[in-house]
Amino acid sequence: MSFGVEIPFVNHLGFELKLFDGGFSELAYLPKPEHLNSFGVTHGGALMTLLDVTMAAAARSVQNDMGVVTIEMKTSFMQPARGKLTGKGHLMHRTATMAFTEGTIFDEEGRACAHATGTFKYVKRLPTGPKSANALNVTSGVISTD
Repeated sequence: MSFGVEIPFVNHLGFELKLFDGGFSELAYLPKPEHLNSFGVTHGGALMTLLDVTMAAAARSVQNDMGVVTIEMKTSFMQPARGKLTGKGHLMHRTATMAFTEGTIFDEEGRACAHATGTFKYVKRLPTGPKSANALNVTSGVISTD
């Protein structure tokens, strides 16, 4: 299953989209040795990325022609995450421009390892790069989130 967009960092980590439908998402992730911390468990940054992408996918699953950008994310780490992991996301509420989501990461035994809530803003996909600058955002070095 495809995310519908090219996300190089997600490809690098090896996330696999399993469910993308009706406000729900599920991703599979088998951490590589370079994704572990000094305790030999999945690094918190990798877990937060999995949660972020899981929640974003849940938000996009109801309107996949739009992109989303993370506005806010709160994460709780409950226990070490080892082995193959599954991220499950849920769109709890949406407005015309905002998505309110939650996500949980489970280990192979089905134990919850980390949980997050996140707020995302729906945005139109615009071309990016130096030759395709959005005319509304060309002020010197200013990047708008609106």
